Amino acid sequence: MPTRHRSLAIVALGVAAVAAALAGGAAAASRDEVRPVRPLALEATAPVAKQAAARAQARAWTPPSASEDRSRAVGKPNDGRLRNGLLLPAEGRDFTTFDSILERAPSREWRRYGTGRLLRVVYAALRDYREANPDAPRVLIGDLSRPRGGWFGREYGGLGHASHQNGLDIDIYYPRRDGRRRKPARASQVDRRLAQELVDAFVARPEVRYAFVGLTVGLTGPAERVQRLPHHDGHVHIRVLAPRG
Repeated sequence: MPTRHRSLAIVALGVAAVAAALAGGAAAASRDEVRPVRPLALEATAPVAKQAAARAQARAWTPPSASEDRSRAVGKPNDGRLRNGLLLPAEGRDFTTFDSILERAPSREWRRYGTGRLLRVVYAALRDYREANPDAPRVLIGDLSRPRGGWFGREYGGLGHASHQNGLDIDIYYPRRDGRRRKPARASQVDRRLAQELVDAFVARPEVRYAFVGLTVGLTGPAERVQRLPHHDGHVHIRVLAPRG
């Protein structure tokens, strides 16, 4: 083959190769465009989706009815145990739990067990409080009892509790004047109007035996049920009656 013809043939082959490469690239690009999302991307979004689902489930949870409730308060609030205790969710429609020792939300699971009776009172009272104060922040809930109740003293952080032993006690932080979702450090930070309405919502429940409030926060109520105690200027301590029988 003459040299000139041989050169033209080589050029033609090169052009064909380039065209084939371009066609292959276009096909690959087309495949990339319709390729499903990679598993790695799914893995990155899965935890977020799972957290959202878990939070939605927690908010939708409600305590069991009295007929379905198998939890039992054994003994006294200051010398007792909790049988088949129920875990208060980390948050609900009307509340968020708050760990006063770690200074963060939510509270650790082992600090938020109670009887079904206590949780039913909490849900009902907070629902009434929210309906009366729809613009108020969600209420912060502190300690209940340990999973099986029992001693809950200083070794578990802070001042500890002399009571909170049989699933009938709960600490609820007063709303703050600045609206922050943190426990009040002193009485001057408390929104007294909202705090009084919060206490009133609990005292209105016949199952509530005591509402222990602080010495200087200025909250009132029936003397036989609303009692003032030291170390309660940042929260109200609610105690419900044990069911009869």
